[in-house]
Amino acid sequence: MKANNTIRHFIFIPQSPTVILFILIATFFISCGKSKVDADASGTFEATEVIVSAEGTGKILSFNVEEGQLLAANETVGAIDSTQLYLRKLQIISSMKSLQSRRPDVKKQIAAIEQQISTAKTERRRLEQLLKANAATQKQLDDVNAQIALLEKQIDAQKTTLETANQGITEDSQGVKIQEAQVVDQLKKCNIISPIAGTVLVKFAEMGEVAAPGKPLFKIADTNNMILRAYVTADQLTQLKVGQKIKIFTDFGKDNNREYSGTLGWISNKAEFTPKTIQTRDERANLVYAVKINVKNDGFLKIGMYGDVKF
Repeated sequence: MKANNTIRHFIFIPQSPTVILFILIATFFISCGKSKVDADASGTFEATEVIVSAEGTGKILSFNVEEGQLLAANETVGAIDSTQLYLRKLQIISSMKSLQSRRPDVKKQIAAIEQQISTAKTERRRLEQLLKANAATQKQLDDVNAQIALLEKQIDAQKTTLETANQGITEDSQGVKIQEAQVVDQLKKCNIISPIAGTVLVKFAEMGEVAAPGKPLFKIADTNNMILRAYVTADQLTQLKVGQKIKIFTDFGKDNNREYSGTLGWISNKAEFTPKTIQTRDERANLVYAVKINVKNDGFLKIGMYGDVKF
């Protein structure tokens, strides 16, 4: 009985107003510190990843890429040996010059015949005057007219031949120009260029290795614009539409939460089972819809980090 009185006395000590106030204040701060966001959904952050592959064939002469490096869009980060392509380009340029040198000058080629026609026409005018004065015969005039007609046919035939030759050279030149354009394009593909702005995730090749079309060189991700992939239920789907602004919360540990503003960019048009990362049997039996939320990265978000979604 004495022991029970001792316990009862110990229990009722906190009835002091000062002690009770202290306990209430402590409880308030503890509950505030442990409060968490009442999330409607959770997901992980992704980024648009691009595997950059070689487009040319040859030894990698330079490759200034390191994992974790930030690259700008269309930034040149390396080069593949293009000596043979450059020599091929010089050969094509030489062939083009050779073709152009064989192009006939139509005006010069027919100048002699035109001069003969001009002389014959002058002679015809003279004979016409003499014929009026009965100082020449009709046969002489007919002979001059026949000569002019023959020369005109010759010049027409000569023009046709020269134009045909020029047309052939023009067509051959077009073919050579196409070959030159192909080589120029192949030379451009010997430059290793980052297609997007982002962070290098993996480096697959090193300087001095031999590259071939399709060989992966490095992987880059657009980490400035992150994507949070989350899953929502059919009931939640009625609250969502593409373009909607959504709040996202991330936990960096020690009650360090950050809030981000995101935009709903995509909603799956078909349901699927909840991903296997959710281990409970009841949750795994539910059908959910995948959504993608676009989030601007302030430098703290990382690929694979978890985020809570509040609609």
